[in-house]
Amino acid sequence: MPITDVTTDPESLTLTVTADFTVPVSRLWDAYTDPRQIERFWGPPEYPATFFRHDAHPGGVSQYCMTGPEGDRSCGYWEWTAVDAPRSFEVRDGFAHEDGEPNTELPHMRMVFEFAETALGSRLVTTTHFNSLEELEQLQGMGMVEGMSAAMGQIDAVLEDLASFAEGRGTELQLIGDRKARVARVIRGTVDQVWRAHMEADLLRRWQLGPDGWTMPVCEVATEVGQHHRSGWENTADGQQFGFTGVLLEVAAPYRAVTTEKMWTPEDPDADGSPETRNELTLTPVEGGTLLSLLITYPDTATREMVLATGMVDGMEASYARLESEVIGA
Repeated sequence: MPITDVTTDPESLTLTVTADFTVPVSRLWDAYTDPRQIERFWGPPEYPATFFRHDAHPGGVSQYCMTGPEGDRSCGYWEWTAVDAPRSFEVRDGFAHEDGEPNTELPHMRMVFEFAETALGSRLVTTTHFNSLEELEQLQGMGMVEGMSAAMGQIDAVLEDLASFAEGRGTELQLIGDRKARVARVIRGTVDQVWRAHMEADLLRRWQLGPDGWTMPVCEVATEVGQHHRSGWENTADGQQFGFTGVLLEVAAPYRAVTTEKMWTPEDPDADGSPETRNELTLTPVEGGTLLSLLITYPDTATREMVLATGMVDGMEASYARLESEVIGA
């Protein structure tokens, strides 16, 4: 159990939890900023968490739900207000409805996470600031301390497994719920480099090609909300063509971009007959480079399975490997 101290201060309206770890600060920091890792310990063992969004930058948002053994769900959100990597970050923490919207009928708190080096590794001090004594007592009565203790008791196992998340593991696929899929990979480059590689047509043409034997004659990038993007590939052997088009819905350079996407073909150039997905790209600096996380929401399960069966993940891995070697030079 990493927790070494829990202190409640009714006068300052704070709850402070101190935990010690035998890993460097950078590894502990990555465990909190990587959605694949934090969801393995943020909820108690009987209520594992799934993070649908996790933006580790000021102005960012995290959304998650914890699911119990009977299928009951408890959801929450973070609003990231400050980040000083890898020393500290601060969030507004609150309860949420299942659609991610804040539940204003329940309290919200200010949480400060402070990371420091120690002789044996690292220390995390988490201070929760409440708005009133009544809210502090309410959250304590709801089992907040017990829940945090149970959740943090899982961190050691995650930290021991951090090598499995290291660079070189390749593109990973995680199915989330009935309609979502998250593709993740650590790219050996900075956040700015990976962002530019997605936002500049000349760079995109060099790496976003999938398997060998394809060219990218169409590459129109959207950089402002409301703009349309369009890409198109052609097989050099048989002339087969296809592509994607959509609209940029959100952008927070260089960390996050949200687009819609539909597939077009020569027979359906406007993609009228293609199902539409919502693609959420998030870039997070981690040890070894930049964690690229792409959360794709499909219209239904059947469409998700059909797309994944085409070898999409293998094609993305080929493109990301090319991104590292030809654009970033890693």
